[in-house]
Amino acid sequence: MTTPADARPTVDEERPTVAEERDDAIREVVTRLSRPHASGGDVIERAAIVAEGADAAAIVAWILANSGRPEETPARAPARGLHAARLSSGAGTAGDTPRRYVLPEGALT
Repeated sequence: MTTPADARPTVDEERPTVAEERDDAIREVVTRLSRPHASGGDVIERAAIVAEGADAAAIVAWILANSGRPEETPARAPARGLHAARLSSGAGTAGDTPRRYVLPEGALT
């Protein structure tokens, strides 16, 4: 028994694209890694993102593309002492890399 051609769905109908599947997979990872934030949104630790492995860059890109932002860390008080300026400033200090990323409320739904 055959069905009429117009009754069968076409190849393009109801099949997600590769980009949509990738987006959904990253959303699932972000949802799993996130926890509630005081702002009402969600927060994800950078360490948890890096622990995911090779997809870490894609996860950070997804967060930034979905209105996420690096959490601002408060400025540290200047250290005192003879070598304080050399040890607490300059490129490559811990303040260069965000420790957490904050997503607004509803970004994961």
